[in-house]
Amino acid sequence: MSVARTAEAATPDASRGAHDPDVGLTTLPSGLRVVSQRMDHAATVSLGIWIGAGARDELPHEHGLAHLLEHMAFKGTARRSALQIAEEIESVGGDLNAATSVEYTCYTARVLGADLDLAVDILADIVTSPALTDEELKREKGVILQEISAVQDTPDDLVYDRFLQAAFPDQPIGRPILGTAKTVKGFTPEAIRAYLARNYHAGNMVLAASGAVDHAQLVALAEQHLSGLPARPAAPLVRDPGEYRGGEARIGSDEEQVHLVLGLPGLPFDKGAHYPLQIFASVLGGGLSSRLFQEVREQRGLAYAIDAFHWPFSDCGVFGIGAGTAPEDANELIEVALGCLRQAAEDVTEVEVARARAQMKVGLLASLESPGGKLEQMARQVLLFGRAIPREELAARLDAVTLEDVRAAGRSLLGHQPTIAAIGPIQGLPPAKRLRQAARAAD
Repeated sequence: MSVARTAEAATPDASRGAHDPDVGLTTLPSGLRVVSQRMDHAATVSLGIWIGAGARDELPHEHGLAHLLEHMAFKGTARRSALQIAEEIESVGGDLNAATSVEYTCYTARVLGADLDLAVDILADIVTSPALTDEELKREKGVILQEISAVQDTPDDLVYDRFLQAAFPDQPIGRPILGTAKTVKGFTPEAIRAYLARNYHAGNMVLAASGAVDHAQLVALAEQHLSGLPARPAAPLVRDPGEYRGGEARIGSDEEQVHLVLGLPGLPFDKGAHYPLQIFASVLGGGLSSRLFQEVREQRGLAYAIDAFHWPFSDCGVFGIGAGTAPEDANELIEVALGCLRQAAEDVTEVEVARARAQMKVGLLASLESPGGKLEQMARQVLLFGRAIPREELAARLDAVTLEDVRAAGRSLLGHQPTIAAIGPIQGLPPAKRLRQAARAAD
């Protein structure tokens, strides 16, 4: 049954005018939030349903279930077979996709603006009414087991899974998103429905669209196609807090290279506090002019590529340096990388900060120029902050970061228990005690 279209039924959020005049944000009585931005130059619309639950929201016996559910959504619903889903969206030139991350799951589509109704209908159908037949479940389990095996055979991917596990041991946030062969084999339709009932409710979901879209039409379509969602107010999920602890994951193999990731505790998304550390990561290893690239690649030839990154989550974060190198160069690479980090924390310059800020601005603004990029940003921001943050505000936050802020962010990394994940010929890697000493601030 559709929700009545009255002022009480759909309340425009105050953020429409107060925060970004180009963005419409409406909260339905069920708790579902609908956000959109019209792009006059666009003929297509990118849209999706975001759920504020991902891999870290699984119970221990559900490990990998969020990702499996993403697969099952396209395998038929109460109204459509898997073939009908594919044929209907492709008959209008559209496409469907989905993704599972640590903290959210999304189901997306891209169609011409005139086909928005069909796209919302299909997305709502696959999210609210997956068929979950035994036959399709068995088939998709097999597909995911192959996916898990493919990661196991790809050390430069696997090392990042092991890195998160070592940084956040025995915690949902550190578990691989795909799950394990054992957990995937054990999933039942009943387990999937229990996960759906706990996480797929209106207050934990956002319908977002960007491009050739009219906000009032999108709200009407949400009322028409998503009225059956369990009604709950929007509220953050109750999660086990993520706690960086640091540790080791060393996997010996006969690879020609050692694949390495070194890590230290990062910062969460919290009123922009993570921005200085994002800039520090860019200065250290974010481009061809970065300190790590110049020292490790250009001056010493220790690696073909090396980068530094910062992954913020809702309540914690992790900072890291990733590279692949020859076994005989691994020790020197680790020593040089940590030395670059310590040095940058003390003497990063205004010129470097300005360059990193400019790179981040271009990347940010370029992503917002496409319907798909704007879609993802809006949806994640509404889930996390309850509003879409204007690009002017994002740019202003970057501009407000000072040189001392960046140096302080770098110094905040030092002295903590480091994390190391390594795959390959690892016999000569330094012990944990030596890594802890190398990660300390200079006396």
